[in-house]
Amino acid sequence: MVLKLFFPQCCNTADSGLLVGRWIPGHNSAVVLAVIHYPFIPGQVKKYLSELQSQTQVDLTVLGSWSMPKEGQEGMDSFLKDLSTIFPQECWLQLSREIGKRGFTCQVVQNNGRLLQDREQKNGEGDKIILIHYDQRKVMLSQLHPVQDVGQKSDVEASELRLVFQTVAQSQPLFFLDKYDDGPLKLSHWQSEGREASIIAELLKQASVPVCIFLTWLLSLWYWFCSFRILHLPPVLFISSKLSTCVQSVYRAVHFRTVFSPKKAGTHVEFMRKANIFVSFLVDIALGLLLISWLYRENRISKLADTLVPVADRVAKELQELLEWLMGAPAGLKMNRALDQVLGRFFLYHIHLWISYIHLMSPFIERILWYVGLSACLGLTFALSVLSDIVALLTFHIYCFYVYGARLYCLTIYGLSSLWRLFRGKKWNVLRQRVDSCSYDLDQNTADTALFPLQLFIGTLLFTILLFLLPTTALYYLVFTLLRLVVVLFQGVIHLSVDFINSFPLFAIGLRICRPYRLAEGVKFNVLCQEPGTPLHLMMEINPLKCSSVLQCYRTPTYSCYPKDSWAALCKKLFVGELIYPWKQKTDKTD
Repeated sequence: MVLKLFFPQCCNTADSGLLVGRWIPGHNSAVVLAVIHYPFIPGQVKKYLSELQSQTQVDLTVLGSWSMPKEGQEGMDSFLKDLSTIFPQECWLQLSREIGKRGFTCQVVQNNGRLLQDREQKNGEGDKIILIHYDQRKVMLSQLHPVQDVGQKSDVEASELRLVFQTVAQSQPLFFLDKYDDGPLKLSHWQSEGREASIIAELLKQASVPVCIFLTWLLSLWYWFCSFRILHLPPVLFISSKLSTCVQSVYRAVHFRTVFSPKKAGTHVEFMRKANIFVSFLVDIALGLLLISWLYRENRISKLADTLVPVADRVAKELQELLEWLMGAPAGLKMNRALDQVLGRFFLYHIHLWISYIHLMSPFIERILWYVGLSACLGLTFALSVLSDIVALLTFHIYCFYVYGARLYCLTIYGLSSLWRLFRGKKWNVLRQRVDSCSYDLDQNTADTALFPLQLFIGTLLFTILLFLLPTTALYYLVFTLLRLVVVLFQGVIHLSVDFINSFPLFAIGLRICRPYRLAEGVKFNVLCQEPGTPLHLMMEINPLKCSSVLQCYRTPTYSCYPKDSWAALCKKLFVGELIYPWKQKTDKTD
């Protein structure tokens, strides 16, 4: 069998001592985590390892000995070999490095005192020991994907590589002790040259707890305000569910509760979610402040207010001209004169009401825009949500036109389809939601027999009337649907921008760019050294996760602004006149 020994690069030049690590269960491999320098007391080593096992829940043990040639330590090899009786193991590793050679010599002593290499050479198998060098700091900080938490139950047995990564990550308390400490034990590991620390980072960690508690208290006040009974009335709930600003505020409140919770993230997924939300919030606030600085500079709010009313008048005038064109002979089409005049005057009256409403609000528009612009201090997403609601209010008359035209066209289409089934001897079964046969047997002597010709006659008249009125209703429906789709497209771009800012994993992408080893997709091995008389030396390097996989794994879930229906279903609903936005879609077919 091949014995794989994962050895940290930082221990290549360590002083002679003991190898501390773990045997990977279920695999013929071991992970070296640190080297305890000579001199040491075996009893203190055992006590130290038992304390680490209780902290890390990792079966840390003495794997063997490490010998580095040094003046005055000629008998160190035999001394370290005899320590196998004090630290009994099934296999005792003896690693040594000679001056002038790049590779290590490795011997594995069984508990019966025989060398593993001798036994394998007698069996004709040869040397089966592979030393795999790894960067301990990168392996400790990296997360192997797909993510599998330590306490997560899985039917599939964890791979050898995943166990190596988990062992190094869980052994962080072992790295708190280095060779410069005053204690009885001195270790070599990735922090052997001193611990990495930052005064600013430590101060931020200490200040984060009271800040999170204070923000959580403010958030509780917000939830207390939202719990008022008047805010849970059906009309208020309906209106708030249609306003993008209310939806964004609820979404941000949920994220604030997640980020500013004093509870520490227990898993890698929770940590990345908190970090992504926090960075997204900071970027959102920064973009919002930039927007405020641009709006309130050079009196742009007043210029925008002075431009808004003429633009609204211009849109209303264009709609009037469009309706007057439809009330005539649009594109040379022959329309129903009576219905055309009724629909045209009806829509012209709505435009007149809308113009009056705009001129009534014109003195207050600048003040409204001034206060609305302050919402950008809560983030660019709030400003975009308010913009979406303003567009919805300013184009409410277009939405009304679309609803009127869609309802009239839908009634016409469903009426024609029902009457067409009447001619073919079919009917719609409401209970079973299907089309059934309807027998018109005139030979039966029943009271209802005389009604069948009357039904066919009235059905023929209604079918003819609806068929000749269809071009007029269809033209109005087509025009106002196109106008509505333009507004929906503009609002969709705004919603996509908000959704992009909310869900984009900026922290994960930054981690992938600046420190790609933190998000690992796998590893690759390069031959480091292959000298005669020494095992094969490989270098393990981390393959970073692809950017597309980072987006897929760490994208923050948001309220989806994407249509749930396919393009075919959307075109079908547009053809039959069903409302596609913002009302709920029909689930049951009616006749």
